[in-house]
Amino acid sequence: MKKLLFQGLTIVLFFLGTWFILAQINWVKVFMVEEVTNKTEQELGSLFLKVYEESENENQNPEVEALIDKMVSEICKANQIDKEKIKVHVFDKDEINAFALPDGHLIIYSDLILNSDNQEELAGVICHEIAHIQLNHVMKKLVKEIGLSVLISISTGGTGAEITQQAAKTLSSSAFDRSLEKEADLAAVDYLVNAKLNPKPFADFLYKLSDNEDGIPSYLTWLETHPDSKERATYILEYSEDKLSDFKPILSIQDWEKLKELLREN
Repeated sequence: MKKLLFQGLTIVLFFLGTWFILAQINWVKVFMVEEVTNKTEQELGSLFLKVYEESENENQNPEVEALIDKMVSEICKANQIDKEKIKVHVFDKDEINAFALPDGHLIIYSDLILNSDNQEELAGVICHEIAHIQLNHVMKKLVKEIGLSVLISISTGGTGAEITQQAAKTLSSSAFDRSLEKEADLAAVDYLVNAKLNPKPFADFLYKLSDNEDGIPSYLTWLETHPDSKERATYILEYSEDKLSDFKPILSIQDWEKLKELLREN
């Protein structure tokens, strides 16, 4: 009987102790931090996008926008991703690169598309960047490298244009941690398979880039800041082995060639 009373008293004391600890937490403040962070991300997305719009040429061809949008829409639909949260921008630039900005902005350089041998290679890179967005890697990277207080200051106009530009360029010119890159790579494979796209060309694209890593030309400087492409390609293929099925490209051959031709004209 005494044992039961002791156990009962222990449970009551544990409950009261837990309740007391939770009562000390300022839950309003906790949720306000999340609200501030979300608002900060939206402001940063707009400010960083403006940096690229002012220094580079965004492709405004409606046919290019429609073809890229078709690819992204199908990928999002197959993976239950809210397409409205993925804001795609194609910039005409002689650099093989794609990167994500805060608030779901996805920038794709024209040379990435032109140097993709097929649409599956491009889709692999797009899926990789969407994964960074979905997994909140973009803000994690910025908070780690720049700090939340500085980011909030940038978003509220508390810093100069130079600091804003440097922060924006961080996302296009430096890699995520290796663990985050691998997480995004493997998520990209899942996105591709769910969209009935073959993930093997994504690995092939990385193998192709790895051939240039010893003597990287200026338009491939992106490779200097990313984990070894051959290593990435290897684990992508290993992860894809039991996921192979019947695949079907999103764009027709004619539309894929048309997309590349439209970009060559600029």
